[in-house]
Amino acid sequence: MNAKWLIAPIAAAALFVSGQASADLDLAKKSGCLACHGIDKKIVGPSWHDIATKYKDDTGARDLLIDKVKKGGKGTWGPAPMPPFSPRVSDVNIEKLVDFILAL
Repeated sequence: MNAKWLIAPIAAAALFVSGQASADLDLAKKSGCLACHGIDKKIVGPSWHDIATKYKDDTGARDLLIDKVKKGGKGTWGPAPMPPFSPRVSDVNIEKLVDFILAL
């Protein structure tokens, strides 16, 4: 296959991923996540990169983190508690946020 025919689909995919990441980051801002978490730095809670790294090979991580965001928790990353975000943030949006974090 001619390499020039691959450029357009690859560029389109990159734009989609970039646009989706931007939408997910906007959702995180609107949901209040950035008050305690940075993408690559600890604020009150761990950075999302640290979370993604910790759970990289954990097949149960997605469900665990969805539950943690919904119900809150404490003790995993230190003494500061994670407040519950359900029902203030919908289940669908919580799933999108967790998927975004785990994909970092």
